[in-house]
Amino acid sequence: MKIGIDISQIVYEGTGVSRFTKGLIEAILKYDNINEWVFFFSSLRENLDVGIEKKIENKGHKLIKWKLPPTLLSFLWNDLHHFPPSLPDLDWFITSDWTEPPLPDMKKATVIHDLAYVRYPETVHETIRKTQEKRLNWVKKESQMIFADSESTKNDLVELLSFPNKHILVNYPGVEILKPSKNHIEDVLKKHELTNTEFILTVGKLEPRKNFERLIQAYQKLHNPEIQLVIVGPEGWNNLKNLKSQMSNVKILGLVSDEELYSLYSSCLIFVYPSLWEGFGYPLIEAMQLGAPSACSKTSSLAEIGDKAVLFFNPEDTDDIAKKMGELVNSNTLRNSLESKGKERSKAFTWEKYYNTMIEGLQES
Repeated sequence: MKIGIDISQIVYEGTGVSRFTKGLIEAILKYDNINEWVFFFSSLRENLDVGIEKKIENKGHKLIKWKLPPTLLSFLWNDLHHFPPSLPDLDWFITSDWTEPPLPDMKKATVIHDLAYVRYPETVHETIRKTQEKRLNWVKKESQMIFADSESTKNDLVELLSFPNKHILVNYPGVEILKPSKNHIEDVLKKHELTNTEFILTVGKLEPRKNFERLIQAYQKLHNPEIQLVIVGPEGWNNLKNLKSQMSNVKILGLVSDEELYSLYSSCLIFVYPSLWEGFGYPLIEAMQLGAPSACSKTSSLAEIGDKAVLFFNPEDTDDIAKKMGELVNSNTLRNSLESKGKERSKAFTWEKYYNTMIEGLQES
């Protein structure tokens, strides 16, 4: 097959969609020795990683680059739905998480991560909400194949937006990371002044959907100043501005490198993921893979991904969040049990499995 794919979303470092895009590119380049690929990339200010460009070239695939802002492409393709990109003849084109180009002469597939903008519209920036509404309107009309990150996302597509069930295939993304060395862990803890303290870790973009305000309120109810709360993630919108006066013993590290993040997962006392709604939830699986005993929201995809390997709470109930955090903090036996179960559960999510399911889905449609 000749397959095109829009990889523009890779530039948004620290987000799940960037992590997904990078992982998928690597999987295609690693596991596919049969199909021809055309990688499409557009960004006005950001550049594609040189290493990825080189890998695409070495594998004999094609890369098309445009210098256009995503807002313009959204207007041209999601609003006007005109001006298709100039592409070679393809059997399939896999569109991005942001724009849906008109491609009347070829089959289209796309990946849908979540419908948080429908479930919790007040927690999603208006620009993102409107863009997704327009994009998915065209996806519903024109896409022959949809890869949903979870059963939760598939159910939302069918129940909330009336997507045809026959076009949707659940495909769990892969999570494959390298365990950091002891020396690297020590360097990271020293850098962030965490050498002499135990800490609770949480990860995510600083925006309302990630529910960090309630997490901080729950953390304060633990009344344990010897344990810090560490928040890692890029700046979002409306982030924690109302809680600055209440954030004693809370460290916000901002965006860190993947290597630093892996060291933080490996050394935290527990990992907590209080997000209101997730289509997949990379941080939870990364934490489990690196042995962090975890507690998370019993909502959306997190309930199916966490399965029996995490402690669940109601993300809208600060008392319940605090209770479950306290149980983990105070029980070495519980932490050891969840560490073991989490490592085993995380083995279910591999990029080889994702790639094989994706190719089989395209071949059969």
